[in-house]
Order: sequence, then structure tokens, then C-alpha cells
Amino acid sequence: MEFKLDMSMMFAMHDALRRELVQVARIAGQRDDHPGQLLRAALGWELFKKFLLVHHQSEDDALWPALRTRVAGHPDRVALADALEAEHAVIEPLLTAIDTAAADQAYGYQRLGDLVDELAGKLTAHLAHEESEGLALIDASLTQAEWQHFSQVHTERIRGDAPMYMPWLLNEASPQTLDAILGKFPPPLLTAFREQWRPGYTALDVWNAAGQPAA
Repeated sequence: MEFKLDMSMMFAMHDALRRELVQVARIAGQRDDHPGQLLRAALGWELFKKFLLVHHQSEDDALWPALRTRVAGHPDRVALADALEAEHAVIEPLLTAIDTAAADQAYGYQRLGDLVDELAGKLTAHLAHEESEGLALIDASLTQAEWQHFSQVHTERIRGDAPMYMPWLLNEASPQTLDAILGKFPPPLLTAFREQWRPGYTALDVWNAAGQPAA
């Protein structure tokens, strides 16, 4: 589908969340170690939670209200916006429940796998719902200025973490996605990304460092 609004960052974020879910499931599925401790030790888990919550909170504050205003008078479209926002509300409690299970050294492993499966199922379904119906409604309803406002809100909330966020977002991204996003960077920012941010992130070994239980 062709969009009039630039959806490149939205799709990049969705791809990044799906990519990281695979790593969360990999760790939670381990049986010979202590998966809860391994997950808590992984920087990738902290980054996943932080960037997911910023993304959803920015949508809740700056995207869905504008969309509801634009589609007021069309109950089916308002209902879609409401449903997409409601899907957010079940995800944050799952993150908390996973952390609680991961910290329970006695019995947490019995719940951890099921909770991660539930998170993966609900988040994946939400992303698919947003892509199959939500983005088309957003594209047809919002002005460039309204879409840009949402982007600015998201950017401001992540600005202090940009050296970590951008290489996290674009890790394993397709050449097309890289071109679409990096092509908008001013030269100094592009240089920082290529020479500092991406090498620094790669050196962190974000998920494989979870190979040993936390002390």
C-alpha cells in the first residue's frame, strides 16, 4: 500500500519489536539454565521494554486523540482507534508480570514461558492489527502536521537515548529501511550514527551477554 504520510519509522519500530520478541522467547525457552535470571541480565530486555513503552505512550498521547478527532462522526473508525489503544493496555501489565516471574527464583520459571508467549501473541497481533487497519485510517485521516506532531513527541521522548535507540531500531534492518531513515539524517548525525552509535551498540553484545545468570 502506498501512504501519503511517511510511515518508515513506524514500520522500522514494528520490525524491531518483532525481532526482539524472538530473543525474549529464546531466553525464556531455555531449560538448562535459569531463564528468569538470564532475561533480567540482558540489556536487550531493558531496551525492549523502554522503547516499547515510549512508543505506545507517544501514540496514546499524540496519535489516538488526534485520530479520534478526525474520525468523529464515524463510529466504526472511532471504535478502531479505541481498540488499538486498548490493545496497549494489556501489554504493559505483561511486562511487569514477566519481571515478577523472572525475579522469583523458586517458581518463576513455571510462569515465565507462558507469560512471554502471551506477550508475543498479544504484541504481534497488535502490530498486525495496526498495520492491516490502523495505518490506513491514520494515513487517510491525519494531516501532515498532525502526523509530524506525533513524530516530534516520540522523538523528544527518545532524544536522550538516541545513540542507543537508533542503532537498536535499525539493527538488522533491510537496506530499504536503512535508506529511508538514514537518508533523512543531517550529515553530522549520519556521521555520528555510522562512526559512533552503531559501532558502540554492536560492541555491547546486547542479547548474547545473557549467557550467564545474574549474580
